[in-house]
Amino acid sequence: MYEMVAFYLFSVLTIGLFLVTVMSKNVLYAMTSLAAGMVLISGFFFILGADFLGVVQLIAYVGAIMALYSFAMMFFDATRDIKEKNTNPALVFLLGGLSAVVLVLMFAAPIHSDAIQALYPMHEGVGNAQDVGIVLFTKYLVPFEVAALMLLVAMIAGIILAGKKMDQSLTEDMSADDEILKQKDEK
Repeated sequence: MYEMVAFYLFSVLTIGLFLVTVMSKNVLYAMTSLAAGMVLISGFFFILGADFLGVVQLIAYVGAIMALYSFAMMFFDATRDIKEKNTNPALVFLLGGLSAVVLVLMFAAPIHSDAIQALYPMHEGVGNAQDVGIVLFTKYLVPFEVAALMLLVAMIAGIILAGKKMDQSLTEDMSADDEILKQKDEK
């Protein structure tokens, strides 16, 4: 019962957050909703009893999104397009109240966890991390290595592209700094 409610709640919230990510024109809003969506995806793993994968999701993906978030804050003028208008305080109150109810339900769920039984129990004497490791490094070894190689190539390409862009912007765009200084002097 509780797992089904949590699944549907996480599903709706995840889809909503990823829609905000795709539809948002502001970089910081998109990054924030992407990170929150990744946190909710780790919730799916915890619901399924795959604690190891849930923690890996939190550390790897949410950590990577936070690094991307910090780079976005450094490189983009995110405050330029933000014009906050809170036209409907009742909506803010409703969303805040719903968030509070969800948090209370999440923290109250372990009280009733005795009624929840796993559909696929773990092997005796072997933990969740060992189960994942055995499957990952036997049956799925080649896809794991291909994914690692693709991530390495993407990282090297990102470093090369960032290095080229930094060289161009620093050498060609010195006039923009002079323009900014002139505008500050006029004020």
